[in-house]
Amino acid sequence: MCLGVPGKVIAVDGSMATVDFWGLRKQVRLDVVDVPVAPGDYVLNHVGFAIRRIPASEAEDTLALYAELLAKEGPGDLMAQDVRGELDAASRSRG
Repeated sequence: MCLGVPGKVIAVDGSMATVDFWGLRKQVRLDVVDVPVAPGDYVLNHVGFAIRRIPASEAEDTLALYAELLAKEGPGDLMAQDVRGELDAASRSRG
């Protein structure tokens, strides 16, 4: 299963956007999105591509679910481990 991760658009430069994911900013391609995207919008990201613009309320609901997931402790929650691993890797690559 693949997950789309919501993030808030910080800046747009042509077909690229800087998107904030839990305080980590990443470059995301906008080629697939079929509507204009502007700073302040939320997008659903999958492997570096914004696959669609999403309403803020939908993004907030999804982000709340991720926050709940990340609050879980223990080795038994593989999804939480995966998300933490992605955030840790992105944090390390930022320097």
